[in-house]
Amino acid sequence: MSEGVELQVAGHTVVVTSPDKVFFQTRGDTKLDLIEYYLSVGDAVMRQMHDRPVLLQRFPNGAHGSNFFQKRIPEGAPEWLQTTTVLTPNGTPSRALVIADMAHMVWAVNLGCLGFHSWPVRASNQDMCDELRIDLDPGPGTTYSMAQETAHETKRLLDDLGVAGYIKTSGNRGLHVYVRLQPTHDSYAVRSAAVALARELERRRPDLITAAWWKEERGERIFIDFNQNAPHKTVFAPWSVRALDHAPVSFPFPWELLDTLQPHEMTIATVPAWVDRHGDAWAAMNDHPQPMAPFLEMVHADQSAGLQDAPWPPVYPKMPGEPPRVAPSRAKKPKPN
Repeated sequence: MSEGVELQVAGHTVVVTSPDKVFFQTRGDTKLDLIEYYLSVGDAVMRQMHDRPVLLQRFPNGAHGSNFFQKRIPEGAPEWLQTTTVLTPNGTPSRALVIADMAHMVWAVNLGCLGFHSWPVRASNQDMCDELRIDLDPGPGTTYSMAQETAHETKRLLDDLGVAGYIKTSGNRGLHVYVRLQPTHDSYAVRSAAVALARELERRRPDLITAAWWKEERGERIFIDFNQNAPHKTVFAPWSVRALDHAPVSFPFPWELLDTLQPHEMTIATVPAWVDRHGDAWAAMNDHPQPMAPFLEMVHADQSAGLQDAPWPPVYPKMPGEPPRVAPSRAKKPKPN
């Protein structure tokens, strides 16, 4: 391993240790290659990540090695590092890293963070959520073409609501659609909006899409994972790099490329040149935050129709209006008269 190198980033000195350590084996991309990727798309990264708390997932030996989540900033962090106190889904407070500038990202990559799991809030306004994240989750028996078709259905629904949505690859098999929200409601309200949206998508295309939380009820359909919007939940951030050997990027792209884009081709080796040529497909997102009203109308319509809340993940306390948190196959059957 070579000696560390000092980088001047956003007015800070960041020491990169073992810069030639291989993080991605397919092409031999190193830690320094990964840092240079993030710096090359830094403006686009900061449009999405500035002032957001992030959860650290560390891969000390690269994508091919073991990993662990680190909720708290380690001892010996530089004094200039900005942090904030966040809660994990089970209510545990943690001192989390805030992406204040690119120096903070480079510092985290040096610790072995390949990608970033971000909160849907800004550190300066943690009570209000500014992102609705629509996770198109391809389960067993589904294909990427089914995820593409589901994305088209999602776009049609958002268009019907008069809401602007932005699409990205997940960096793996799925797709994510984001809506930049006006910061007027908390994550409980945003999750309820995600539940209503998932149910409407299922009503429109029950052959293709499911809002069923229990896997045994989904079948070979694309699941709209509404619980990715639950309070204190983090999601894999735009422009982040997955821990796969070919270094794929969770890539924001224009809707018109949905049918032709090959997600596995969008890597740290190809994305910078693409952005140089075509720009950031999400560049205007922050200029036009969307209201929650269209989604809340859907929530109220479902409630008026007698629909209960959808199940929450097991790490959350029992919520008001939530149905029994048990898989249908395990539920107690009523005794015959």
